[in-house]
Amino acid sequence: MRRALASAGILLATIGPCALAQDAEPPQIEEIYSTEIAAILADEKVRTGMDHILAIEPQSRRDLIELTEIPAPPFEEEARGLRFAEMLREAGLADVTIDEVGNVIGRRPGRDGDKVVAYAAHLDTVFPADTDVTVRFDDEKMYAPGIGDNTRGLVTILGVLRAMQHAGLETEADLLFIGNVGEEGLGDLRGVKHLFREGADRIDSFIAVDGGESTRIVFGGVGSHRYRVTFRGPGGHSWGAYGLANPHHALGRAIRIFDENAPSVTGVGEKTSHNIGRIGGGTSVNSIPFESWMEVDMRSGSQDKLDDID
Repeated sequence: MRRALASAGILLATIGPCALAQDAEPPQIEEIYSTEIAAILADEKVRTGMDHILAIEPQSRRDLIELTEIPAPPFEEEARGLRFAEMLREAGLADVTIDEVGNVIGRRPGRDGDKVVAYAAHLDTVFPADTDVTVRFDDEKMYAPGIGDNTRGLVTILGVLRAMQHAGLETEADLLFIGNVGEEGLGDLRGVKHLFREGADRIDSFIAVDGGESTRIVFGGVGSHRYRVTFRGPGGHSWGAYGLANPHHALGRAIRIFDENAPSVTGVGEKTSHNIGRIGGGTSVNSIPFESWMEVDMRSGSQDKLDDID
């Protein structure tokens, strides 16, 4: 059964048409964009806002600690979402809502509202609810599960909002400051998918802040197909029913065949991946399982290659 189809991140498109390998030369910013960036940075209000981000570093640090210490595994982001919504209001947004799936959305109206730009970071972390998320300090560094991915992204969004409010910066487009749910694991991008569902309010541009280095920009989308594949059989005792079809054996052969054939797609052209991330089933060592399952993830930046690996 297909779990998700073509999950893509829409980020910045100012550098070039495709992502580069990690060891490749970094792409050069085209002059038209360098000129626009320089003009923006020369604006007095923008400079005031940039200075304010540095001035509020102690507050941002406190927010980072507070949000990190609110556990937020996928499907359990509610408590962190409620606090993030409060922080958006405290930063000056009057229109802050939490949608049906738990996304926190704060709207900052633009002058004309003809376009809508979303600025988002995901609320959830990969860690189970019982993980100790207490922040500890080592000299100038802070350590805790989830502090970088992606609590730091939430605090970055708050910092930009506070800077814009402080400097009185206006935009033509409406801005959405979003804490989205379900980015990690089996969350399967459910928050972003809900934002772009059929009939949803329009979003023209989507910028995601997600952990990692401050200087790194991902400007292409990677699509994924995910399946949960299940083999079923009658089951039975490993001795008394010996000879019946065994779903585990069938699953193992399926994985082998897939792995042997995948290089015809993954070994050429644009990077494409496949992974068997989880397997399970069976009741005991001395019984033939009645069910065996695996979860499969396939990814590519090319829709044609994604279809090929599928």
